[in-house]
Amino acid sequence: MKDKESICWTNPFAQADLPWNRDSKRKPKEREMMNTELTSKLKTQYPIIQAPMAGGPTTPALVAAVSNAGGLGSLGAGYLSPEQIRSAFKEIRERTDRPFGVNLFVPEQPNTPEDIINEMNHYLNKYRVALNMASSTSIPSITESFEEQIQAVLEEKVPVFSFTFGIPSQEIIQAMKRNGTFVIGTATTVDEAAALEAAGVDAIVAQGSEAGGHRGSFLTSSPDALIGTMALVPQMVDHVSVPVIASGGIMDGRGLVASLSLGASAVQMGTAFLASAESGAHAAQKQRILSSNEDSTEMTKVYSGKAARGILTDFMKDMRSYEGSIPAYPIQNALTRDIRQAAARGNNPEYLSLWAGQGLRLAANLSAAEIVKQTVNQARHLIRNMGQFGE
Repeated sequence: MKDKESICWTNPFAQADLPWNRDSKRKPKEREMMNTELTSKLKTQYPIIQAPMAGGPTTPALVAAVSNAGGLGSLGAGYLSPEQIRSAFKEIRERTDRPFGVNLFVPEQPNTPEDIINEMNHYLNKYRVALNMASSTSIPSITESFEEQIQAVLEEKVPVFSFTFGIPSQEIIQAMKRNGTFVIGTATTVDEAAALEAAGVDAIVAQGSEAGGHRGSFLTSSPDALIGTMALVPQMVDHVSVPVIASGGIMDGRGLVASLSLGASAVQMGTAFLASAESGAHAAQKQRILSSNEDSTEMTKVYSGKAARGILTDFMKDMRSYEGSIPAYPIQNALTRDIRQAAARGNNPEYLSLWAGQGLRLAANLSAAEIVKQTVNQARHLIRNMGQFGE
């Protein structure tokens, strides 16, 4: 078998003469399965949502490209200021007239003693020295103002608003709905999904353990909630009445069809778009994604203080020997920010947070539009084949 180095960072199936790469007429069975409750409500052509990955990957170019291709592009705005959010919306709208979404983080109030924070900050100085940075004795600002971010979203009347890490207030959810905005929450368990439905969301992302990036868990009884997508989706579908969006390990048409078969109304794909031409992920992260395999990721809290899945790095390995407590999110995230920024400037992936899901081996450096097209064509091919068994 070829290793990934030998295929020049391309998906070997992307340009091959495979059935799902050929144009074909859509048959009624395909059309019926691909037109779901969510495609109707979101006004998209396909039940494909690009995951709103915060920290840079979801550029306006990526968001617009996915929406233009028939899916729903989503801006990960958790770390953006209100001004940056408005600027991104302006650029997205210059690139597309189709619906798109935005995602924010529900703020958390960590109760971390100051001595634990100072101990961690002091320990991190050894990494700052290794990166030729100055040592730090001060604690950086923690987070953007969630209230101001929300106000920017409301003023801009964004078609879709999603959130993770908890549940916003009823005032915020109802304000979004009065604004004509479709509201999506994130859950990692059925209990979390039930809480979101009770809060009035319009749809729920079922985040399986395969998903890259931060876990959306928010109930104290399930801090890590590592339930696989295939197990989570049908159980969630059976216990809530709003549409469910499958997320985690979905990279192509096979994952799309499997998710729809489990009862999901759409899929949310993140890692599949990370190495795309329009992605704002660091070049070193794109290269690591395209050269890594399904067993290359781990769950870690060392970068941000919250469980997140990413490609194993030297920083993650070395931090295993840290004997103290890791400050909770977003404190740890603020403490390591300067280290990650220095690593990005120095093109050093071993100190970057290389968030990615378990579908790494299926990633490709295609354009976003090509990824959507290939996913849809492969799904259509599979649906046609499944139909033959009943004929």
